[in-house]
Amino acid sequence: MSVAPQAEINIGMVGHVDHGKTTLTQALTGKWTDQHSEELKRGISIKLGYADADFYKVSSKKITTFTSEPNLKNYSDSKHEHLRTVSFVDAPGHETLMAVMLSGAAIMDAAILIIAANETCPQPQTREHLSALEIMGFDKFIVVQSKIDICTKERALESYKEIKNFLKGSLLQDAPIIPVSAHHNKNIDLLIEVIETLFPTPEKNTNEDFQMDIARSFDINKPGTIPKNIKGGILGGTIKKGKIKIGDSIEIRPGKNTKKGLQPIETKITTLHSGTTRKEIKPGGLVAIGTSLDPSITKSDSLLGNVIGKPGTLPPVWERFNVKTTLLERVVGTKKIKDMDEIKTKEPLMITVGTRTTVGVPITVKDNIVDIKLTIPVCAPVGQRIALSRRAEGKWHLIGYGIIEE
Repeated sequence: MSVAPQAEINIGMVGHVDHGKTTLTQALTGKWTDQHSEELKRGISIKLGYADADFYKVSSKKITTFTSEPNLKNYSDSKHEHLRTVSFVDAPGHETLMAVMLSGAAIMDAAILIIAANETCPQPQTREHLSALEIMGFDKFIVVQSKIDICTKERALESYKEIKNFLKGSLLQDAPIIPVSAHHNKNIDLLIEVIETLFPTPEKNTNEDFQMDIARSFDINKPGTIPKNIKGGILGGTIKKGKIKIGDSIEIRPGKNTKKGLQPIETKITTLHSGTTRKEIKPGGLVAIGTSLDPSITKSDSLLGNVIGKPGTLPPVWERFNVKTTLLERVVGTKKIKDMDEIKTKEPLMITVGTRTTVGVPITVKDNIVDIKLTIPVCAPVGQRIALSRRAEGKWHLIGYGIIEE
């Protein structure tokens, strides 16, 4: 029996709160990604959500269309071609959860910006998420005009003009705008076709040293599990480069604080899962790595933001670094757009490095070079791009990016 293909690309779902990101993810994958109890209670995404979909091209004498419908039950009389498996990363859109969106951006290959037709454009986090995509170096985008089923034709056309005007001058100004009703499954086929056209599978080198940012870590054991049946901790994320197999030794950095100071964690891989159980995994899609770690070490995302690699191959760990900064002209995530102030010494900044979010305090500021001391260490190479945020109106908002220097 052949093993199902591994997902080839991670696509981020981003945009303002309640614009339909999770609903669209469900329409594409069949999975509702809000699983956390607080998410279900409040009706908004709080953590990153993950789901996979298989894309098919379906042909009959009358039509050719695209679908992600499981088992193709509505296309039994048509020829079908499996195109690829795609992973979706559903990022929260609430203004208080910008850090979660930025850490999610580290594992995305391309992004869909979702803008609701029933609200004026732009909303604050629509602006902020667009800036985040530009800052983090994305170059592949699609815009979805959602909720077209709950507004009039006139409002939908007005919304389209607002979106076009909003995107003018940005990296997304030429991105296609796809009107969609996720609840009624309208234009999902068109969206899949556009994804297949504009989001090619990224080239990733499997010959380099294996590396992965941890986006989730958890304990899968149920309360009351007897000791001999306890399974090791699970690490989730996406492989940046290289490949791994069951039995490989791995190192996790920065690691954990001990009496001897900060120490890397070493363990072995016991299971691999990406859509299904696998013996080896390469870059592409979202993966879950089973380890021999005590599950108390991995529970509740306690290793979120760490980096995994083969022992001795990981980048340096920083508790302080110099950053060459580039700031936005304005603070865009607040209700009223504000002019941008220069970074000041001793001003707390939120720093997002890969999937790690920490707070940094500028020690010195000289032109655009800022010496930052971190409250939580990070593992990153020289030259890595990081996101910078500051407090405005009582919340963290994106202000620019930096490049780690020697």
